[in-house]
Amino acid sequence: MNDPVTISTGITYDRESIEKWLFSSKNNTCPVTKQVVSDPDLTPNHTLRRLLQAWCTLNASHGVERIPTPKPPVSKAEISKLLNDAARSPQSITKCLRRLRFIASESEANKRSMESVGAVDFLASVLLKGDTEQRAEALSVLYILQVSESSLQSLLGKESELIESLVKLIQRGTYESRAYAVMILRSMFEVADTMKMINLRPEFFCEVVQVLKDQISTQASKATLQLLIKVCPWGRNRIKAVEAGAVNVLIELLLDASPDRRTHEMAMMVLDMACSSAEGRAELLKHGAGLAVVSKKIMRISKVASERAVRILFSICKFSATSSVLQEMLQLGVVAKLCLVLQVDSGSKTKEKALDILKMHARTWKSSTCIPNNLISSYPS
Repeated sequence: MNDPVTISTGITYDRESIEKWLFSSKNNTCPVTKQVVSDPDLTPNHTLRRLLQAWCTLNASHGVERIPTPKPPVSKAEISKLLNDAARSPQSITKCLRRLRFIASESEANKRSMESVGAVDFLASVLLKGDTEQRAEALSVLYILQVSESSLQSLLGKESELIESLVKLIQRGTYESRAYAVMILRSMFEVADTMKMINLRPEFFCEVVQVLKDQISTQASKATLQLLIKVCPWGRNRIKAVEAGAVNVLIELLLDASPDRRTHEMAMMVLDMACSSAEGRAELLKHGAGLAVVSKKIMRISKVASERAVRILFSICKFSATSSVLQEMLQLGVVAKLCLVLQVDSGSKTKEKALDILKMHARTWKSSTCIPNNLISSYPS
């Protein structure tokens, strides 16, 4: 324990640990008493800190280093003055933003103080009205703040143009700004209402898909996939995503062996959503590696990826199964892979879908020499 603080329930914790519990992990109860923490303010326990420091001094001969006296959090009054000065003097906005960034990066307590005195609204106004440099600075501060759900909802409710501003930053900003913008959009749409998602413009999907295509960073790619998973089920969004080139980008991502398991799973989830539309299925079939890469993910990544892959194949077989598509599936080993699914423990839902697909086109596939002898026995009658 380096910086003991007491919360509203009367229990003392190390500042870093309780801040992580309450703010980063979004818990609202005391770990010891399980009571709701009604007041998020943390009170320094100076008496305990001095006792700890005294113990460290007494045991210095045993190699124990004295814990330093922690720097107190920046006061709300100081942050308010900073915001008011920037509001009165536009020339000082950039300086204010840099100071806010430093304050936010120092501690969780500073972040919460900034949020409570209106820093989020100030940053939103800069994103809407500031110049290029100011917008980039405001974006980085907003990302570092990791604002609460209520503040995110407030942003969505009061600033209808904020989403457009973030999309423009994705379009024209640096790699860092583009990454920050897509991660903030991900957080905003986690708390957005349905109508906000239904009314998204095609430009939104064009820029978001471009972030995925450019592979700015692993974190940005994951945030983009999470964002698409959140918004694609609503309205015509899956078609807008397809028209923005999402299917081709996802296939290229899946062809790359470097992304981790979770990235592959999320890419398969978005591709599954896209293939629930005729436009998405057409794009998948148009791509030379579309069917092959989907089949390859079965029993290669995880049960989640396998389930999504089989779901995609089911959509293709039910709604887009021309004779040429069925023959291609035979030649690529897709049908053999589906027979293999029936033989192994791949999850009940996956097996059911695979069985339905094989029954659906039994006349075309069952007598084919493309299915190995050890798998033909699994073909359903």
